[in-house]
Amino acid sequence: EAMVGGVQDHIASLNFGYRTELRSAGVTYLNELASFKDPHTLTLTDNDGNQREVSANSFVVAVGGRPKYPDVPGDRECCLTSDDLFSLPKAPGKTLVVGASYVALECAGFVAGLGYNATVMMRSIPLRGFDQECAERVCDAMELHGTRFIRGAVPTGFRKVPGEGGVGTRVEVS
Repeated sequence: EAMVGGVQDHIASLNFGYRTELRSAGVTYLNELASFKDPHTLTLTDNDGNQREVSANSFVVAVGGRPKYPDVPGDRECCLTSDDLFSLPKAPGKTLVVGASYVALECAGFVAGLGYNATVMMRSIPLRGFDQECAERVCDAMELHGTRFIRGAVPTGFRKVPGEGGVGTRVEVS
């Protein structure tokens, strides 16, 4: 509980800091759905569906991203996202991380750092878009600290099965 609260507080403080820095630089922060009407006008839609337009000489569009499920059978029932990982009420235990982005590797390192088995399943290369010599060094260091890697693989499905001796459940990956 204390760790979850600490992580959530840290994320909130980072977001507050980003908004403060933007405001200090004279940037107006808008957290709304936006579409360009023309090169200098945005149509904004808030959470209630209300629309308005804003104009400016230039815009900075920072959409961020949200984690997604792998879209295979059993993904919603058996998997959680990187956002969920840092909000769990208890430790995740043995974990398979699908993907090799910096967020995926961060999650695997976090789980391994807690003392649990962490395995990264990657389709091709780690840290796509980064220098691959450096990316491989990151993977080598993670392996030295207990993280396993499955290369050239993607999951085709997940299902819950009884645990060893009928105790608890585990997830089977195909």
